[in-house]
Amino acid sequence: QVQLVESGGGLVPAGESLRLSCAASGIIFSFWPMGWYRQAPGSQREMVASIINGNFTNYSDSVKGRFTISRDNARNTVYLQMNSLKPEDTAVYYCHARKRSVDYWGQGIQVTVSS
Repeated sequence: QVQLVESGGGLVPAGESLRLSCAASGIIFSFWPMGWYRQAPGSQREMVASIINGNFTNYSDSVKGRFTISRDNARNTVYLQMNSLKPEDTAVYYCHARKRSVDYWGQGIQVTVSS
């Protein structure tokens, strides 16, 4: 069974940095696309960053240049380094995997950026 567990969230002031981690199990990590999404209350969940086989990455325009997604295949862990955080980055962040056209989600972790 696929499980995704996020860690590293919290409350930080604007301009600071935070690194999220997502530890995956029940999935051969390197075989499938992984990503980070976020969702604010009352808003749609949006993709923040994704990484696929070959380490191709994509970012939403709002975070490009500030966030970096990476993964350690040996540890089955994907990271999201978030720099220059802004209050509008405040959301619940979800780790995501897609395996055989099925979406898997972590429980989500709160990131709050104060102004």
